Order: sequence, then structure tokens, then C-alpha cells
Amino acid sequence: MSQPDDKPGGGRRESVNERMDRNWSELLQELRVTETGVQILTGFLLTVPFQQRFTMLDDYERAVYLGLVVLAVTATGLIVAPVSLHRVLFRRGLKSELVHEADLMARGGLAALALVLAGSTLLLFDIVVGRTAGLAAGAIALVFLILVWLLVPLRLARRASPRRAAAPPPPER
Repeated sequence: MSQPDDKPGGGRRESVNERMDRNWSELLQELRVTETGVQILTGFLLTVPFQQRFTMLDDYERAVYLGLVVLAVTATGLIVAPVSLHRVLFRRGLKSELVHEADLMARGGLAALALVLAGSTLLLFDIVVGRTAGLAAGAIALVFLILVWLLVPLRLARRASPRRAAAPPPPER
């Protein structure tokens, strides 16, 4: 979906390089918010097998747990990947490509994180209350995350698009 910043000028008076610098800075701020949390969640999941009660998990719970570890490592890898990408592309004049690829990685990381959060909810409820409660709680968590992380932002973007198109261009200076 096209956003105002993607259009020439984007409602701001900045060069392409200035826009890419701003986009990169904004993306880094977003990643800083998620990096610590996803790393802590991944680290916690990696310690679970060393708990005494881990041996009490049934085959289904172990499979869910292992899937969560894979998803958590994937989320961590994708959310941290823009740092590595920046190191490789640093001073090569590829800021636009960097921003584009890092954006895709961040989106993938958030999708994987949503699955980890919903799956962790599923596993916790499965162990504490039962399989049916686990499936219901996991589904509710996933629907909630899709709603607030995807559908609400898409609705806001769609609602903003007609207003931006109807707004007069900023005056020339």
C-alpha cells in the first residue's frame, strides 16, 4: 500500500536521501521497541527444557514448544537482521534498498512475533487449564494481535488516503 512518504515530496520538503534517512531512523526506533522484548522471550523459551516439569509435557505440548522456539528465533533473527544489513551496505549508497529490505524483515519479524505470542498463550493455557482452553486462548490472542497490529493500521491508512488526496498541496516557499 502506498503511503504519503512513498510519493515524491510525501507532503514534506525533503530530498530522496533525507526521506530515506528519516525512514531509516523511524524504522530503527520501531525495532528498538521490539528487539529487547523478543530477545527476552526467546531467551526464556530456550531455558524451559531445563525446568523439572518439562518432562511432564505430552507430545503435542513438546511439538508446540519446539515450534515456538523456531518462531522465536525467526522473529529475533528478522528483527535484528537490519543491523547486519546496514553493516554490509554501509557507505555503499544503497539507503533506499536498505530501508526497503529492513522494512520487509521487520514486518516478517512482527508476524513471527505475533505467532510466538499466540502460541505461547496456547501452550500456557493448554498446560494450566486444558487443550480446548489452550486452543481458544491461542486463537483469541492471534485474532487480537492481527486486529491491533494489522487491521487497525490498515483501516487508518485507508481512511487517511482520501483525505490526503483531497488536501491541497502545501504552498511553495
